[in-house]
Amino acid sequence: MKLYFSKRAPNPRRVSWVVAEKGAADLEQIDIDLLKGDHQTPEYRAKVGLPTVPALELDDGAVITESLAICRYLEALYPEPNLFGHTPRQVAMIEMWTRRAEMMLATPLMLTVRHSHPALAVLEKQSPEVAQSNRTAAERSLRLFETQLGAHAFIAGDTISIADIVAYIGFDFARMVKFAIPDDMPNLTRWAAAMRERPAAKAGV
Repeated sequence: MKLYFSKRAPNPRRVSWVVAEKGAADLEQIDIDLLKGDHQTPEYRAKVGLPTVPALELDDGAVITESLAICRYLEALYPEPNLFGHTPRQVAMIEMWTRRAEMMLATPLMLTVRHSHPALAVLEKQSPEVAQSNRTAAERSLRLFETQLGAHAFIAGDTISIADIVAYIGFDFARMVKFAIPDDMPNLTRWAAAMRERPAAKAGV
């Protein structure tokens, strides 16, 4: 299998993190330079179908896109450590918190960076209004995660899951625009420090 990714880009980094957690050393990883437009070449678009990363090319030539879809596929191939849940309850809780992490935190933070960091202007027409509204939305969601992490070591329970990976990478990407967890949120601060110390945190950067 071949994984097409882009260093530091948040969606590909989710997959790189999962690969690292699972020790999937047999997966070939190919870096696609977004700023140089590697994802826009006719060859890449013909293979993947869209000018996006990440993309996982299977041995039979089929291609899976969308980071969480790829992560679910890898979970099936490399079931340990489990990141998506064992029991029906765990699966549902992780799915719920992953959805919240994606929609309420990670996506707003990604849009904040994309529409405000000068280096990313090459990728799309930036809008300061879009950046500010998404930053505000992300800030509004922090209290929910702070409360949840007051009762659990990780976002969806007492072990790391894909929900933590999605949320943490959103936070880490937003450091590009000086977004930081407020000092009055000790649970989020503790959790972020624990995520940062994991060996897999270095994957994709």
